[in-house]
Amino acid sequence: MEPSAQKTIDRIVSQKALQMSSSFPCQICVMGFLLGVCLTYFFMAAVTSVEFGGIPFFSPSPGFPSQNLTSHVDDLSRCVDCNSEATETERSLDSQRSDEWTDDERVSLLYSAWTTMLNQSIDGEQEFLSGLGLSRSSVPKAPHLENCKLSTQLNEKLDKRGENGSFPPWTNWKGLLSNALLLPSSAEAKQGQFEHRALLKSAYPPWIMGSDEDNFPSTRKVQRDIWIHQHPPNCSDPNVRFLVSDWEKPPGLGIGAQLAGMCGLLAIAITEKRVLVTNYFNRADHDGCKGPLRSRWSCYFFPETSMECRDRAFELMRTREAWEMGIVIGKDNYTSKEIWAGRIPRVWGNPWSFMQPTTEINGRLVTYHRKMDRRWWRAQAVRYLMRFQSEYACDLMNEARHTAFGLQAAKMVLASIVRQWPEVVGNNSQSDIEEFVWSNHKPWVPRPLLSMHVRMGDKACEMKVVEFEHYMHLADRIRKHFPNLNSIWLSTEMQEVIEKSKLYPHWTFYYTNVTRQVGNMTMASYEASLGRMTSTNYPLVNFLMAAEADFFIGALGSTWCFLIDGMRNTGGKVMAGYLSVNKDRFW
Repeated sequence: MEPSAQKTIDRIVSQKALQMSSSFPCQICVMGFLLGVCLTYFFMAAVTSVEFGGIPFFSPSPGFPSQNLTSHVDDLSRCVDCNSEATETERSLDSQRSDEWTDDERVSLLYSAWTTMLNQSIDGEQEFLSGLGLSRSSVPKAPHLENCKLSTQLNEKLDKRGENGSFPPWTNWKGLLSNALLLPSSAEAKQGQFEHRALLKSAYPPWIMGSDEDNFPSTRKVQRDIWIHQHPPNCSDPNVRFLVSDWEKPPGLGIGAQLAGMCGLLAIAITEKRVLVTNYFNRADHDGCKGPLRSRWSCYFFPETSMECRDRAFELMRTREAWEMGIVIGKDNYTSKEIWAGRIPRVWGNPWSFMQPTTEINGRLVTYHRKMDRRWWRAQAVRYLMRFQSEYACDLMNEARHTAFGLQAAKMVLASIVRQWPEVVGNNSQSDIEEFVWSNHKPWVPRPLLSMHVRMGDKACEMKVVEFEHYMHLADRIRKHFPNLNSIWLSTEMQEVIEKSKLYPHWTFYYTNVTRQVGNMTMASYEASLGRMTSTNYPLVNFLMAAEADFFIGALGSTWCFLIDGMRNTGGKVMAGYLSVNKDRFW
C-alpha cells in the first residue's frame, strides 16, 4: 500500500526543517536573530514601558519542530572549534539524512514534484519545490509525461503550408531533429548540407505510424490526399467551395455517433470537391475550452482545415450570393441517409478489398462483410480528424497517465539512479541525441498494455450485450500467447464492471476516476449527470489510450469500439489484431 502523498510531504518538510536547522550557517543566523530580538525587546520596554503580552517574535512554521532548533542553538554555544566541528557535524547529518529517507518517501516526493510541475503555475511550482529544497533542474525527467506546448508547436509546423503555399516539411527528419539540422540558424551547417525538403509526390503525413502493411490499405496516400484537399494553397480562389456544418447536437447521440456523422460529411465534401469546415461542437462548449477554442473541435484536435479557409467560409456564409451560387452550402442540403449511410469516396478505387483479416469474433477471423467499405472509410476519416492532439487534449493525457502510472514511473526512475536522490542530484542536462533524436518517442506507459472497452447499459437495444467475464476470457487467451501481459486499461460506464475487476488479482487494472452508472439508465442521462466537460474529456482520454495500447478487446456492435478499431488500423496496429465479443450490426 502506497503511503499517503500528503502525509509523506508533511514528513519530508519536517525533515527538511531539521536538516536546515542543523547546518552551521543556519545556526549562526538563529543565534544572531534571537540576540537581536532580546536587545530590541529590552530597548522598547525601557523607552515606552509597553508590555508585549507574550506575542512571540520567533514562531516556527507548522511542521518545524521548535525544540530541535533550541537544542541545536545550545550545541552551537558549546562549540570550541566551530569550523572543524561544523564540518564534521554536516558530514554526520548527510549520512543521517540518507538513512532517514525511505524508498516510499522518495517515490512520493518525486511523484508530488511531478504533480506540481504538471498542475501548478510556474510561480506556484517554484514555491512548492523550493519549500522542499528542490528546483526544476533537480527533478528527474518524467518519462510518462509529454511536453505539450513543444509538441503542439512542432505539429503546427507539420500542419501548415509554408510561404507561397509550399508543402509542409514532411521529411524523414523526426521530432526536434528538423529544428536542429534543417534551420538556417545552424552555425556549423553549410548551406544545403542538411536540406531534405519534402516533395509532394513522395512525402507522407507524419501522423501515420508504420508501413503500408501495418495499416489499412492505402492509408498513407489517403491521409496525404485528404490533407491536401482540406488545405488548398489559396482559400480565396473562386474555385474553392465549402461545406460548413455543425456537429450533431441531439442529446441521445454519443461522441461516437457525432464522429460517424462527420465522417459522412467529409465523404460528401471530398466527393463534391468541397472543403469541409466544422462549426459548433457542443461537447467543447465548457469552461475547459478557452477563448476561440470554446465550442470548437480544435479545442481537442487540430482543426479540419486551415484558419484561412475557415475565415473565408464564414465570410461567404454572410453573403446571400454565395449561398445562391452554391459556393457555400450546409448540412441541411443533405438527407440523414446521405450523411450516415451514403456512398464513400471512390477516388482511391476499392482498397477495402485488400484489407487483412485480423479481426476475430467467436474464434474465427472475419474475412468479409457487406460494409467493409464503410469500415475502411470511417477509419481514414477519424484518423484525419484526430491526426494531432491540441495542447488541451495533450494535457488531459498527461494527467491521465500521471494518475494511473505516475507512482510506477517514479519507482522505475529512482531505481535507475545510482546515487541517492534528492540528497545527491545528478546532471539533468540533455545531450544532442536525447534532445533531438529521442524526443520523438512517445510517453511511457507500462507495456504490453491491453485496452478493454466494456459497453453495457442501454446499448442492449442495439447489440448483443456480453458480460465482463467473457471479455476477461478473451484477455486470458491473449496472455497465453503473450505471457508478459498483465496490464489492462479498462474503459466502461458501469460501476459493476469496476467491482468485478477486483475478482482478477492476477491482472493490474487502470481506469479513469469518474462516477459510473449503478443500475440501468440512458447514456444521455448518465452524461448529463457528469456534466459536459467530464462527459467529454474522460471518453476521449479512454479513446486515445485504446488507440495506443498494444492489444484491444471490445464490441464491434458499439460505434465507439468500431471507431477505436479504425484508429488502431490507421495507427500501425493492424497486425496486433482485434478480439470482439460480438458482431457489428451490419455484418
